Amino acid sequence: MAGPLSGVRIIEMAGLGPAPFAGMMLADHGAEVIRIDRPGGAQETVLGRSRRSIVVDLKSPEGVAVVRRLVKTADGLIEGLRPGVMERLGLGPDVLLGDNPRLVYGRMTGWGQTGPLASAVGHDINYIALSGALHAYGRAGEQPTPPINMVGDFGGGGMMLAFGMAAALLSAQKTGKGQVLDVAMTDGSAVLMGMIWGFFGQGVWKDERGVNMLDSGAHFYDTYACKGGGHISIGAIEPQFYAALRRIAGLENDAEFDAQMDPSRWGPLKARLTALFLTKTREEWTALMEGTDVCFAPVLSLTEAPLHPHNAARGTFIDVGGMTQPAPAPRYSETRTDTPTPAPRSGADTAAILRELGYSDADIEALQSAKAVAT
Repeated sequence: MAGPLSGVRIIEMAGLGPAPFAGMMLADHGAEVIRIDRPGGAQETVLGRSRRSIVVDLKSPEGVAVVRRLVKTADGLIEGLRPGVMERLGLGPDVLLGDNPRLVYGRMTGWGQTGPLASAVGHDINYIALSGALHAYGRAGEQPTPPINMVGDFGGGGMMLAFGMAAALLSAQKTGKGQVLDVAMTDGSAVLMGMIWGFFGQGVWKDERGVNMLDSGAHFYDTYACKGGGHISIGAIEPQFYAALRRIAGLENDAEFDAQMDPSRWGPLKARLTALFLTKTREEWTALMEGTDVCFAPVLSLTEAPLHPHNAARGTFIDVGGMTQPAPAPRYSETRTDTPTPAPRSGADTAAILRELGYSDADIEALQSAKAVAT
């Protein structure tokens, strides 16, 4: 695999959502990621790209022995199981770091490995609710709106795990010593709110939804419906950008819009803009504002986004095995990365991986007969 993480081997305990996302990030940037699938387990598509797969029955002593042998060859391991599950399987940090002291053992859960809720079940919506993040999403007078599962699962979970793995791998290279990462989506989603906590501490952010500059409270930072359907986004915060909005929208000499930073005027000014943007189609506003200093973009659907000229020019979306997917990001000035490959079929690489570990064909046949592994 080409990329800045080329030469790094990561073992991924199969799961859904945020842990595979972390594995995708590492694989996209050159790490060799080997996914340990369970017999009959569910599989990811986009998040499972650029992997190899081995099917192992983790309830089998022979299967556990295979995993331990594989992890001895690895730089890192990622898992998103509930606290205690890996220990009960005989694959906890004490065992695996005993086998491989340089191992970076990445653990990701919703609540974390410790705390009163550590063993409780939950989903993204619950984790970001507890961290205070969910309270901030939504419009004034409405109930909190879940930002799908971007903030807990992927921003506060999968991305934090990928970042933590990269940091700990650097440390292991320097010190020769591995360690365990406790990645909690409650912690991660709290960190993502760092700027808002700063504003709140400074007294410039109200602890209410939809009344602040960045949460749909301000007329100059919001989305608007257009004639005939579709929406546009406006982010004209700075004075020069707000001036460009007023100029292009024909509001340059309208004194009411002088009160940009007066929250008491935001409601009436938003009503004015709402009516104004309904006078033209999204395409007409795009022709007027895109690429200008307004801070503007049309709100594109999943179907539309890959077709936009900017995304097309940058190759933001690519075809992988006949499916449109986001391309790896970020990009590097010197390091080449490979084009992702489709997610493997479960167990597609079982025999090859076992042979690399030194198992003979007779050994592999015996493991298969014992149902410890499968192809």
